[in-house]
Amino acid sequence: MGDHKEQQPVRVGAAVRRRRRALELTLAVVAERSGLSVPFLSQVENDRARPSRTSLEKLADALRTTAVELLAAADPAASVDVVRADHLPEGDFDPRTRPLVRGHHQLHASEFTGDHDAGREFQHRNDELMYVADGAVEIEAEGRAYRLGRGDTLYLTGGVRHRWRATVPDTRIIVVAVAEHIEAVQDRSR
Repeated sequence: MGDHKEQQPVRVGAAVRRRRRALELTLAVVAERSGLSVPFLSQVENDRARPSRTSLEKLADALRTTAVELLAAADPAASVDVVRADHLPEGDFDPRTRPLVRGHHQLHASEFTGDHDAGREFQHRNDELMYVADGAVEIEAEGRAYRLGRGDTLYLTGGVRHRWRATVPDTRIIVVAVAEHIEAVQDRSR
């Protein structure tokens, strides 16, 4: 078994739907512009049909983009990617920060070791979970301070301003967040 990334064909449906919604178009309008049927477009958006190259180009034209852009924004149908403990990212990086997920995905995860600029404030568009793997941290979120030790977690909804600092040397925290390119759906029942 290798450590390489194994990938299936891409799912273009979500990319098509995001683009159509960004342009505030209905399926009927896209069907009219592309010459493709509404039922077929619905199947494409729900990944129940894969468009041919010609259909994808017609669809891209109707959405004022290119087939290449739609494919670049597509989601992998399935993937497995192992990131080994000794993996270091390429290029300029902070040796105390290690990405745990490679590529453009719905979730981002990173491991932070030691301290960092405690004065730096964060505010992410989407939800985030902070897990203390070793050591201890103090997190200030929306004006309240939280002290977390090994094994503790803190969940932050999108938009919450926060900052953190390690209170013990060699502290390790894992941060898992919904990627910024994902548009979170508001739960109206709250």
